[in-house]
Amino acid sequence: MEIRTLRYFLAVAREENMTRAAEILHVTQPTLSKQLKSLENELGKKLFTRHSFSIKLTDEGVLLRKRAEDLVSMADKIEKEFVSLDDITGGELYFGLAESYQISLLAREINTFKQSYPGLHYYITSGDTEQVAEKLDKGLLDFAVLAETPNPSKYESIIFPESDIWGVVMPDDVPLAKKKTIKVDDLIGLPLFCSGQSWINDIPGWAKDKMDKLHLEGSFRLSYNASLFAKEHLGYLLTFDKLIDTSCESGLVFRPLTPRLETKLYLVWKKYQTFSPIAERFLQQIRQAFEAI
Repeated sequence: MEIRTLRYFLAVAREENMTRAAEILHVTQPTLSKQLKSLENELGKKLFTRHSFSIKLTDEGVLLRKRAEDLVSMADKIEKEFVSLDDITGGELYFGLAESYQISLLAREINTFKQSYPGLHYYITSGDTEQVAEKLDKGLLDFAVLAETPNPSKYESIIFPESDIWGVVMPDDVPLAKKKTIKVDDLIGLPLFCSGQSWINDIPGWAKDKMDKLHLEGSFRLSYNASLFAKEHLGYLLTFDKLIDTSCESGLVFRPLTPRLETKLYLVWKKYQTFSPIAERFLQQIRQAFEAI
């Protein structure tokens, strides 16, 4: 199975039209059809259902699309790494980032690093720990920022210098907004929003034996989206401080939990990972920067 053939497959899957895909790939339609037929024969599965004016993926095609996207992304990453081996002014860096105000520290270091290596190109993927860790494990990322303690058997890590503080984001006109801090008893019976990961890993340690009295109204991977629902009085968002605009004009407020609940942030990479030169230099810089804070 060749990477080129997977690129052909992905183009057809994206365009859902053989003619348009052939034009984008700069190949003839018969050549493209032959390559896809060969791929189906190689896998022993039908990948497309052909209609009069469009092409749709079969269930097997949907599965291959996800695998092919990862393989092609990895091939592109390897190619760019080797191209940049002799480039002392830059290269490629791939990051997967959890949500935290401390990402500003990472951004600051990338900015400083780019002044020394103006040829640097970096790529950012955002998501919760599960999402970014999956991409890191597949080799699609150089570094990931995780909002939970990393598994030391799988990852090396650097801890961020500060902590994220948990609290509740809510409309400023609800009774609960009058409190300075929020106890677990204050949340019993209320519709709550939280990431599914944090509802399992973080909140139970704070709520303790009252966890079963809390009601998860909806699960969100991104706090910003959840804050829009909270603003419409659909629920109360459990999240980190400084992620959501809670200025006077926002119509929202943040109140910290009591007892205080904190989460540490980690920059992680795969254990025994072989870095490109640019990634090795960046790691050295951020180690020194975080140690100095």
